[in-house]
Amino acid sequence: MGDMSTPMHLNDLASAALAYDKAKVTPGLLGFVVFAALAIATWFLVKSMNKQFGRVNFTEEPEQPKD
Repeated sequence: MGDMSTPMHLNDLASAALAYDKAKVTPGLLGFVVFAALAIATWFLVKSMNKQFGRVNFTEEPEQPKD
């Protein structure tokens, strides 16, 4: 029977964290999908913003003198 009651010490956690090769850690497919979704959403927002700016019709009229 294994000793399941022994708590993990912080030194064990630190050594386990240092055991990972940082060069092999990549964002993977999920990171790419999230990045692509953000890029597509940004593209649609910019397209919509340009459409809204095109609808703006602002002509400055000269100020009327006060009588």
